[in-house]
Amino acid sequence: MSLPFDLRPNPHPRPTAEREAILAAPGFGVSFTDHMAVATWTGADGWHDSAVVPYGPFSLDPATAVLHYAQEIFEGLKAYKHADGSVWLFRPDQNAARLARSAHRLALPVLSEEDFLASIDALVAADVAWVPSAPASGASMPLDNEQSLYLRPFMFASEAFLGVRAAQRVTYCCIASPAGPYFARGVHPVSIWISTTYTRAAAGGMGAAKTGGNYAASLVAQQEAATHGCDQVMFADAAEHAYVEELGGMNVYLVTSDAELITPELSGSILEGVTRDSILSLAREFGLTPVERRIGVTELLEGIDSGWVAELFACGTAAVVTPIGTLKNEQGTHQVGSGQTGETTAALRKNLLDVQYGRAEDTHGWLRRVL
Repeated sequence: MSLPFDLRPNPHPRPTAEREAILAAPGFGVSFTDHMAVATWTGADGWHDSAVVPYGPFSLDPATAVLHYAQEIFEGLKAYKHADGSVWLFRPDQNAARLARSAHRLALPVLSEEDFLASIDALVAADVAWVPSAPASGASMPLDNEQSLYLRPFMFASEAFLGVRAAQRVTYCCIASPAGPYFARGVHPVSIWISTTYTRAAAGGMGAAKTGGNYAASLVAQQEAATHGCDQVMFADAAEHAYVEELGGMNVYLVTSDAELITPELSGSILEGVTRDSILSLAREFGLTPVERRIGVTELLEGIDSGWVAELFACGTAAVVTPIGTLKNEQGTHQVGSGQTGETTAALRKNLLDVQYGRAEDTHGWLRRVL
């Protein structure tokens, strides 16, 4: 039996007019719904005190462990409204499994899949008015205008103590935010800086866990990319700086002229993305051979220059699929094909969105209905 996430209604929800104004132009990660799902874990009592409560700040002691030792993890997934008004999640079981793997790596308690899904179901039900509307029946949503309810489950060490050990009090929370495209300018090819100064994660580290420290480590490299006029940063491996790993927050794929769809193999330092796995599953439906292997930085750049790499894109829950137009490093600039969005990239992106929004048949059983 799952934890009971009973609703404690917010006595002061956003006025309808304010909510509708937000939904008309939600942006990404800037506005939040009226409620949040919470639960507490202690070493003595396990998971308890679960509920959907009014959205609001946490009160933290200055000695709260997460502030000093960064013991925290998170997830990201979306709720999609279909044309008939129903609301669905995309592969939430994979997010639950990854949260559990991250918990193991950060010495945090595991929240069961059943409890993870119960928290999300209860929160979406409480704030269903915040789920952006689906496009009109028969309409095709523009590739740069998808909207959804972004869900952010997270867990952190909330025990107040100073000392390097696993916390004995942990807080779980899930918040929700109506979201438009991740990139404000929509779906356009991005420019990528290949960093050899900084690395995201190393073998034996936390690269395969979804934890804030990995993203914090990417920020200075992102600033480095910006100084070179690039939108995002691509990391190489920590040992040799010779092999492609991932972007600051997305996995990477290349489409070759001989119909291979190649992505760096999971080596313990790369996040196992849900979108990444979905694209691997879709590859053969698009006449592509999926390949997971090490990709040399030199191999990639030479492949772009020769035309062997026909398309390059990044993927993740927030941005879905993002075309990459150019790569830059200290030696120069390398344009991928025409520098525009490739046909395969656009087709894979459209297919994923069509399944998520109920415009195409879910032949893989990836969708889970909430309401």
